[in-house]
Amino acid sequence: MDDAALPLTEHLAELRTRLFKIVIAWTIGFAAAWNFSEQIFGFLLEPATAALGEGGKLQAIAPTEIFFTYLKCALLAGFVFSLPVIFWQLWAFIAPGLYPSEKKVALPFVVCSTLLFAGGGAFGYYAVFPLVYDFFAGFSSSFVESAWTMREVFSLTTRLLLAFGTGFELPVLVFFLSAAGIVDPSQFLAGIKYAVIVSFVFAAVLTPPDVVSQVLLAVPLIILYIVGIGVSYLFAPRRNKDESGGPG
Repeated sequence: MDDAALPLTEHLAELRTRLFKIVIAWTIGFAAAWNFSEQIFGFLLEPATAALGEGGKLQAIAPTEIFFTYLKCALLAGFVFSLPVIFWQLWAFIAPGLYPSEKKVALPFVVCSTLLFAGGGAFGYYAVFPLVYDFFAGFSSSFVESAWTMREVFSLTTRLLLAFGTGFELPVLVFFLSAAGIVDPSQFLAGIKYAVIVSFVFAAVLTPPDVVSQVLLAVPLIILYIVGIGVSYLFAPRRNKDESGGPG
């Protein structure tokens, strides 16, 4: 790709091309996941059904609920399967504005971004989801029985999965802001106290109203923020050497 400055219309045309490739990859992932949507749904919702106890089942209260929930499940799986393509297209779109040494980390960026998202989702699924659903199931009593619908449980699971996956991308965000020269690593370091506050607010908004799940999201975010600062400090000196020659 030509690294020269492009007019706005060409940038928009390139963006459209990148988005089209992402949609194609997502569609292929969706098609591949559709035949396994029931199995994927069962796996994703296992923490919820386990919290309901032996023989616990989710309810479908509308004729179309099962079909459309499986459809959303396949779309979610397709999105996860297409993440490497999404991250690659994102990198390809911003690469012309980077310095030579920064362009060399394309593959590590795609791999790390994908693994961080997957790691965040896995952490949420195995460490947080059981606690969340046990918390809600604990409100059942002798006169109130939990009868959760598959649509609502899938919606909550998806929200939490995306929250943990997106949250674990924090080191990549810090890296990019430093690489672009928008924020200096020392500014990130000075803003740790604000990062702690934002992390807990983010966790409070995206997780149910129980302290355990909020802490289990906020604490990893803070740790990942610090990791991102460390990566930025390692990367900044290389960027400074390239700045004399400008982007190439």
